[in-house]
Formats: sequence, C-alpha cells, structure tokens
Amino acid sequence: MSLNNFRLVKKDGSSAARLGFLKTPHGDIETPIFMPVGTQATVKAMTPEELREIRAQIILANTYHLYIRPGHELIGRMGGLHKFMNWQGPILTDSGGFQVFSLGELRKIKEEGVTFQSHLDGSYHFISPEVSIAIQEALGADIIMCFDDCPPYPASRDHVLKSMEMTGRWARRCKEAKKCGDQALFGIVQGGMYRDLRQQSAAELCGIGFDGYALGGLSVGEETEVMYEILESCSELLPEDRPRYVMGIGTPEDLIEGVNFGYDMFDCVMPTRNARNGMLFTSFGSLNIRNACHAEDPAPIDPECSCYVCRNYSRAYLRHLFRSKEILASRLNTYHNLHYYLSLMEGARKAIAEGRFVQYRQEFYAKRMITGNELSDSQ
Repeated sequence: MSLNNFRLVKKDGSSAARLGFLKTPHGDIETPIFMPVGTQATVKAMTPEELREIRAQIILANTYHLYIRPGHELIGRMGGLHKFMNWQGPILTDSGGFQVFSLGELRKIKEEGVTFQSHLDGSYHFISPEVSIAIQEALGADIIMCFDDCPPYPASRDHVLKSMEMTGRWARRCKEAKKCGDQALFGIVQGGMYRDLRQQSAAELCGIGFDGYALGGLSVGEETEVMYEILESCSELLPEDRPRYVMGIGTPEDLIEGVNFGYDMFDCVMPTRNARNGMLFTSFGSLNIRNACHAEDPAPIDPECSCYVCRNYSRAYLRHLFRSKEILASRLNTYHNLHYYLSLMEGARKAIAEGRFVQYRQEFYAKRMITGNELSDSQ
C-alpha cells in the first residue's frame, strides 16, 4: 500500500463537486486545490515562507527542467527536492512529457522513449518511462506522474490514437519501474479531443491501477467549450476513490468548472506568468495594472481581497513599480495572484462543505458579469 491515500469527504448534492483529503508523507492536502507551479524548484518571485503565508498546500516542480539543470543526481545528493528548495510541504513532479512535446523539432519520439535536444545548449538526451520515474524518485516528490505522449492540437484521429496507445504502454512501464513505496504514482489520460479515445485511455489506465488519475493534453489550443466537454465526459470515467487532476488549465473560470465537473487538483503558470506581465486576477475579473486609469488610483487591486498586497498597496503604486521595471512589481503581483487562486479554491471547499457550491459558482460569474463589464468600459 502506498503511504499516499485519498479520502472522499463529501459530494455536492447539486453538482459533481467534491471535497477530499489527500494524505502524503509531507503533509495532508484538502481538495479541491490549486498547485502553484515551481518549474525549476522555485515558484517565481515567491519564497517558501510566502507560499506558506498564502496557505499553499502543495506545489509542482518539473522533471524535464530539473533534469536539464541542475540535474536530479545533484538534487538527490543535496537531500532531495524538499530540502534543496526549503519547502517542507507536499510536492508533485510532472513527468516531463509535456515539456518534451513542446520542444517540437528538437525531439524524436520512439517506442523506447524520447530523444531530444536541450533548450539550453542543444546537447542530446534521452528520457524513457523508466528514466522519468528514476528522475522523479531521485527528486523525492510526494506525487509523481507517468511519462506520457502529449499529441498536438489539432491532430488527426489516427495520430491521437497512436499517441494514446503509446501513453498506455508507457504507463505500464512506469508502474513496473517504480521502486519507491512512499510516492504516489498518477496515470495520465490522453486521447485528444476525441471522447471515445479518452474513454478508452481511462479504461486502460484504471485497469492498470494508479494512486490517482490526471487528464493531460488540454489547454493546448482547443476552444474552451471543447475543453469543458472533455472535462465533463471524462470525470465519470475515473474512480471516485482516487484524486482527479487536470493538468495545465488555469483561468479562474477553468478552475470553477473543473471543480463543478468533479476534479480535485489543478495547476497552471497563468497566475505567476500573468503577474509578471501586469495582469492581475480579482473577484470582478482581470485587471491590467499597466493601464493609465490606475495612475492616480488609491484603491487596492481588489477591495474584497485580504492579501498583504491589497491591505498595503494602491493600484497607483503597483502601476508605478511595473512601469519602472522594479523587481518588487513581480513579487507583489505574484503574491496577490496566487493568493487569489488559493482563496478561490478555499472558498470552493467551504461552499461544498456547506452544501452551497452551485450558489458559489453562480455568485462567481454574476460578480464578473456586473463589475467586470464596468471595469472593462472604464479601461
């Protein structure tokens, strides 16, 4: 038995939303939860202490990037990823499959694995399912992912079918290669935007048996409506007693709909990347701090937000920092955006516990429609 286990605490009576509890060697996680992305063993612009302040429960790190630099062997010698980055909470590592897919012409996929060139220096490397598991075990993450093949969008049915079948074969190899008993291994459902292929992939992975299940290959260029159709149709295919993870989707609307469809875990670079570009998330929609209308605005980013930034700084000051290219702009913007995302999930958990998630979802959209339109007109 794995030390990681998931307990379904409560199901919403009017939607598929669910409240869960995931136990890991480095702490317990209440779901649904958003995982800040710490690609290279750091959540950009944030210290681990600040992540704890905003109640981050688990963070994500990336196998491909840490393999390339500084190397999983070095991190292993330093005592593992938790000690290396001074984060004592749970960590999930993705398998590197999506990053390898993103390399395009720099990689070549075969049954054995993927040969690719480093995006840093062009050197050649090889990652197979077995190598991916070995890297993640050396990193010491609490939750590790199967190595998968992520097809592009759009792609022909034949292409997606072959990709999905290879993902299934690689998943079996990942489970066979796993040696560390205290790490949970999640399988990744592929199949592109073809619902029957998603069904086939989910059935195969459930037959193999994993500690949790993820949906991969989404938010790769498809229309939002198509993505939501896949989310809704796949939820009922996955075991109720295992955590369900949607990889890489990340607008606030995506998270709310993901929870509504019965998913438990989410990650995306959007709150951190957008913060560095001056785009801030609020209860009434997105706010572009670069806009001239904020030049003399004494208001906080979001009057309803309780984060350190909104309690202490004005839009005028944040705009000044951004236009001056001050490092503090990225730090404060990132702090706020991640606080917003984590608070959104905290609110969802509370609403599910109180049997009012449908109302919570309705209020989320109503506020954005009313106040957001007013904000858009003013900008």
